[in-house]
Amino acid sequence: MDYKKIYREKIVSVEEALSHIHQGDRIMTSLCAQAPFLLLKNLHKVAEAGVGFKIYSNMDLFNYPYLVEEKYRDLIDVDSLFEMDGDRAGHRKGLVNYVPGHLHDGSWRWADYYKPNVFIGAVSSMDEHGFCRFSLSNIHEKEFARRADVVICEVNPRLPQVNGDTEIHISDIDYIVESKEPIPVLPETLKLSPEDEAIGGYVSTLVNDGDTIQLGIGKIPDAVANGLMEKQDLGVHTELMTDAIYRLTEAGAVTNRKKTLFRGKSIATFALGSQKLYDMMHQNPGVWIMPGDLVNDSHIIAKNDNMVSINTAIEVDLTGQVCSESIGTLQYSGTGGAVDTSAGAGASKGGRSIICLHSTAKKGERSTINAMHTPGAIVTLSRNNVDYIVTEYGIAPMRGRNIRQRIQNLVAVAHPDFRTEIRKDAEKYQLW
Repeated sequence: MDYKKIYREKIVSVEEALSHIHQGDRIMTSLCAQAPFLLLKNLHKVAEAGVGFKIYSNMDLFNYPYLVEEKYRDLIDVDSLFEMDGDRAGHRKGLVNYVPGHLHDGSWRWADYYKPNVFIGAVSSMDEHGFCRFSLSNIHEKEFARRADVVICEVNPRLPQVNGDTEIHISDIDYIVESKEPIPVLPETLKLSPEDEAIGGYVSTLVNDGDTIQLGIGKIPDAVANGLMEKQDLGVHTELMTDAIYRLTEAGAVTNRKKTLFRGKSIATFALGSQKLYDMMHQNPGVWIMPGDLVNDSHIIAKNDNMVSINTAIEVDLTGQVCSESIGTLQYSGTGGAVDTSAGAGASKGGRSIICLHSTAKKGERSTINAMHTPGAIVTLSRNNVDYIVTEYGIAPMRGRNIRQRIQNLVAVAHPDFRTEIRKDAEKYQLW
């Protein structure tokens, strides 16, 4: 079969591709670094033609007009499952609605309830067998492309070709827009504070040779990775593939030799990082991008013996409840996979769930460990799901501890300037 001929016949302009969106359509997009940037930059023009639609668009890295401009309020209805820069900007103007939910059930939850009928995604260049790939995110991309009535794909040769369950065949794409939009990259390393480095050092004592790890993104996970460089035979089963994982792999700390699930493979459901990370992932048999409903299923995660989930938080209370997605009532990110990975690690043989955070916020003006959460703050993780809470002042064990012990352990890792006040609040509210 002449796949190149089929490909050429499906190439259209941005304008023609978007003309296939009709009044009342429900659109799902590919996410984060896999987003169809060229199409999303022009998506508002559909509304300018008087066509209203609903879009389920999250982890947006840019402030697209359809997210942030008031004039589209009555024509474009936007829902987001996890907020990043673009979604946050729209949310603060009342233009983006947040939908609570876990990452692992996002595809079937949204597919069964909202029933999107148009998929707009980005894919890698087509290979000789007629396959393109959802290389940097397959949280739900492949599933929604399969279910959609209309599939519009932005083919971008800048995207790597990554193995796993990422492929979509040219015969399953209705319209192709060719693009060379830059793929977002992050700095290879971040400037770490002494607090970050201290947290990384403490976490490293909780990770053993041969463990399988899950890491988030940001300064604290970077510091944790630095603390793990001397470990041996680490495995990776993580929601997000980052430069921290890349550096551990390059250093030889990650080998995946001792994993009890997907041995020999670093598993993730999406990726965001530097160009070096993307280059490392390109056609690498040792890296698989898999669907989010598999990677983040806590029952699947738990099949990795000695699974260690390492996540960050915004604040915690003295009983161990964790807020990682809002600043008071203001939605900042989302639940994402925090509960998925924590529950999976907790159910793993020898597994551990670790939460990391600085002891203060607002340049030291406010403690992040308090008797109670900030009013309106979202409890992302139940106190039942956390084994250790780590700050720059040490490790507070949670698993198996009663409330009095939890309070004592958390006060010990709070900033010294706030410890007396926190103890008084614990007594005031009769927490112990």
